[in-house]
Amino acid sequence: MYYVYVLQSLQDGKFYVGYTKDLIERLKSHNLGKVTSTRNRVPLKLIYYEACINQKDALHRERYLKTAYGKRYIKNIDYKLFYRTYYIPEFQPEIIH
Repeated sequence: MYYVYVLQSLQDGKFYVGYTKDLIERLKSHNLGKVTSTRNRVPLKLIYYEACINQKDALHRERYLKTAYGKRYIKNIDYKLFYRTYYIPEFQPEIIH
């Protein structure tokens, strides 16, 4: 299983979209500054993710979320609902109330 995820920088508020096979390890890598593209934007919080059956589907969804339509979709996510449903406390730099 692969995961497409969206992170938001707590430093500048910008989004990062990616995909991975191990979501928890990837979040750790991002927040420890081990990922070049997000190193200067830590801390990052997970604001959304989707599970995909295979890498091809995950890559397709990642590419969509990077388009203008995908960015609009990301901006319309109800983050508070997402946190109540999918919150992973040990991998979030802050708690959303």
